[in-house]
Amino acid sequence: MNRPHYILLPVNPLFIMVSLVTAFLLNLLPWGHAVGVPDFVALVLIFWSVHQPRKVGIGIAFVMGLLMDVHDATLLGENALSYTLLSYFAIMIHRRVLWFRIPTQALHVLPLILMMQSVQLVIRVLVSGHFPGWLYFSESLTTAALWPVVTWILLAPQRRAVNRDDNRPL
Repeated sequence: MNRPHYILLPVNPLFIMVSLVTAFLLNLLPWGHAVGVPDFVALVLIFWSVHQPRKVGIGIAFVMGLLMDVHDATLLGENALSYTLLSYFAIMIHRRVLWFRIPTQALHVLPLILMMQSVQLVIRVLVSGHFPGWLYFSESLTTAALWPVVTWILLAPQRRAVNRDDNRPL
């Protein structure tokens, strides 16, 4: 109960852009058709939509979705629609999520990612008529499991003190 509450520094917009580009580059890696590979772009979009909803919103999610559509060579707008809905619902619950500890936040992120994957699955089944199987949703579990790591990494630059003082705890 006596956890220290840090006053976070303002986030640098350049850092937000670098984190989104890094997540996009991680999605570009040749994972093949491995089961359970997390969607890094979705994870970073959820993080910034929850922590900075005024800086990262639906427009950025749409653009990132179009970029992923082009990369995956899927139906144009499939990822854009799912990322847009993902960002919208993450912004809707951002005040609630921030009240919880990190593991509980991951439990709030899991339904968002499952919803995103369900939208993608419905579009793929309607277009191709092929159901990929239930292991398709294992990506949601691995993505939600990475939430504590991503939170620690992306909040690290905001936790540093401007003027470091050994006598002051904050």
